[in-house]
Amino acid sequence: MHIHPLLEETDVTIALEHHTPQTFVDPYAADPAETAWPTAAAGQDMDHLLPPPNPAERLSTPIDPRDQHRLALHAALTTAGIPPHPEDRDAIDQLSALPSTINTTLQRWLSHTASQ
Repeated sequence: MHIHPLLEETDVTIALEHHTPQTFVDPYAADPAETAWPTAAAGQDMDHLLPPPNPAERLSTPIDPRDQHRLALHAALTTAGIPPHPEDRDAIDQLSALPSTINTTLQRWLSHTASQ
């Protein structure tokens, strides 16, 4: 038995002699009865579709127009088959700062490219 130089063999023996099952707690042990999935009643289908979102329950945090342009440009590029790369971030930020009319035109051009 390999004993660490700072520990004496008697210390290890004493520690092992006083070890009882009650002092050991397994943090990963689980009671199967507590973790079991509930069983479905006979003939009952447990799959349920989520209800459609309720517009009245939406958060009312406005999105900055520049952020809206950035999201729309990302979506348009991805839809056109041109997923943006991390190094494209500066270009997308600059394009997102342009007026809404220019951003809409860019998105229209990209959607036209994607449809062909």
